[in-house]
Amino acid sequence: MQLRYSFRLYPNGPQRAALAQAFGCARVVFNDALRARKDAHEQGRSYPKIGDLSKQVITEAKRTPERAWLAEVSAVVLQQSLRDLDTAYSNFFASMHGTRKGPKIAEPRFKSRKDNRHSIRFTANARWKIAPGGDLSLPKIGDVRVKWSRALPSVPSTVTVVKDAAGRYFASFVVETAPRTLPGVEPVVGIDLGLGHFAVLSDGTKISAPRFLRRAERKLKREQRRLSRKTKGSNNRDKARIKVARAHSQVADARREFHHQLSTRIIRENQAVAVEDLAVRGLARTRMAKSVHDAGWSAFVAMLEYKAALHGRQFFRIGRFEPTSQVCSACGVKDGPKPLHIRVWTCAACETVLDRDINAAVNVAKAARLAVSACGAQVRPVLVPAQRGEAGTHRDGQTTVVGTPAH
Repeated sequence: MQLRYSFRLYPNGPQRAALAQAFGCARVVFNDALRARKDAHEQGRSYPKIGDLSKQVITEAKRTPERAWLAEVSAVVLQQSLRDLDTAYSNFFASMHGTRKGPKIAEPRFKSRKDNRHSIRFTANARWKIAPGGDLSLPKIGDVRVKWSRALPSVPSTVTVVKDAAGRYFASFVVETAPRTLPGVEPVVGIDLGLGHFAVLSDGTKISAPRFLRRAERKLKREQRRLSRKTKGSNNRDKARIKVARAHSQVADARREFHHQLSTRIIRENQAVAVEDLAVRGLARTRMAKSVHDAGWSAFVAMLEYKAALHGRQFFRIGRFEPTSQVCSACGVKDGPKPLHIRVWTCAACETVLDRDINAAVNVAKAARLAVSACGAQVRPVLVPAQRGEAGTHRDGQTTVVGTPAH
């Protein structure tokens, strides 16, 4: 199983300049190759293959005065930029032809030097290594200091250096590791996600919603107002933009840490986990959009999925149209839908007093037990998706790194 580990980098001044040059060269190669493909399409010719593009925009371009500076960075970085473009086109065509699941993907666009996120990738051919002292040795960049929070389980195959919008640097490693099966336990838990409480478990546990964005909203608004007053193109505006990005990154890091801690605890304590498949996109178009995005249900469920696969647990999704809030968890009688303001009611059949959220979580857990015992087909296992977000580490040693499946 492939996992991705991300660690904080602390490059010095010359190393930051070398990384900026590498980011820029990778961007130029990507844009030159994209322009070559667009020109071929406009002229009715077939798309040039990646080998021809490599010869045109890298090998031959280095011999010209306009692109001679491409030779100052690692050639692997430039080749990987071409592979990124090839992958983007493959995903675009697969989405256009309907062979790729999920939302439609737009055609690759030109990268701008004003983009707030930059990345370059080194493969084994680049001969990068982890130095004996713990620094990350990158070709034509130097030995960069790394804040290690854990040991890598195996030798990494690639490393991606990322600079985010807040100006932080990360090294993301892809490693191959065997599943780490946890000791078997009996409980099967159902989870009902919500806004009043982030999650309600079938055992009656209610986890409060942290509301990280709501709590930081006042600071975010203040920094955004200061940014709007700065002159466009000025250094002060760039400094204000970084402050806004750092404020948002603090919210995102806190939310991700909360998701990781809660998902790990649930996976460790239960043999099977079931959640209801929520229509997050639909809810994100309502007046509750900000609260829905603040909760981050999709990221949390994705963590449960890959951690269940990693630790030998079972994970199930309940169809969003299952009447989990309409069925009495005690007697199984369905008494119809209820308005959202009704949180507690009494079952007309068995006179059991039911909490709306706990009742839904218990019904989700019952569906999971049916799936575990192979006695029903209400739920089914799903494939483990790749994690998009990558955790990082803080300089003070408090880690937020958690292994995630690689793309």
